[in-house]
Amino acid sequence: MYRSRKSPIIFQFFSWYIAYIIKKDFSSYTYNRLQLKEDEAILLLSNHFSWWDGFLMFQLNKVVFKREFHVLVTDEDYRRQWFLKYLGAFAAENKGKDVLDTLIYAGQLLDQPKNLVLLFPQGKLYTSYINSISFERGVMQLINASKKKFQIIFSATLTDYFDKRKPRVESHLLSWEPEEYMSLQLLKREYNKHYNHVVSKQSKDLV
Repeated sequence: MYRSRKSPIIFQFFSWYIAYIIKKDFSSYTYNRLQLKEDEAILLLSNHFSWWDGFLMFQLNKVVFKREFHVLVTDEDYRRQWFLKYLGAFAAENKGKDVLDTLIYAGQLLDQPKNLVLLFPQGKLYTSYINSISFERGVMQLINASKKKFQIIFSATLTDYFDKRKPRVESHLLSWEPEEYMSLQLLKREYNKHYNHVVSKQSKDLV
């Protein structure tokens, strides 16, 4: 497994740089705030449609959640983007048992209240012009590897240009209280209920 590494200097630089490029390349970045449980870790589930997604969630964590940031990425991204490991990225190095070990590791991170684990349940990039966000089976393996004493936050991020040269980006957050018997289908349905509500609302706001 490829683990994250700590380097305060690199982390501080990219923390500044990510905030800088978001401000530079978007006309605005907005989000709503939630009531959070300070004594529980956060599993952040987000749609994945652009190169920006991890950086936006990193910034969101810095200003809203204020936890130690961890994100599960592909082995290709981990190796290709050298700096990700210093921002909390980790990945499975091989298929099979290493994938399971990585999911177990991610679940154990959620047992520590100081942590936030970002997961893109789709597993890879998809166009933003889709009606439903898919969920890979590893999502439940990660959850079941934990003590299930954490909070789940849904993030649906959308972009629009309107009359601006630069797009605006919005992250719509929802704190979801899981039912006693959680399944992949239930999690997927509840996330997509939030996602479709956000898309519908944004579309109506344009009329």
